Amino acid sequence: MAAIDRARTMQDEFDARLKRIGHGKYGRILRMARKPTREEYVRVLQITFAGAAIIGLVGFAMYIFFTAVGPWLWANYLAGL
Repeated sequence: MAAIDRARTMQDEFDARLKRIGHGKYGRILRMARKPTREEYVRVLQITFAGAAIIGLVGFAMYIFFTAVGPWLWANYLAGL
């Protein structure tokens, strides 16, 4: 019988935690949250894609610099330092 009582206690604690979800420090945020409109979602996707493209282009430029321009600079200008 002890296992059944322990399982019931655990279930009661879990249910109590679920009831408190909307009342803690994040409760106000959860109550104010809503599903974004299609226009908002598309705008977020566009901004995210633009940011990823910019980061990718910067990384590619650094790759080109360090594999092509960097060794040429070292061989021609910086080797004598």
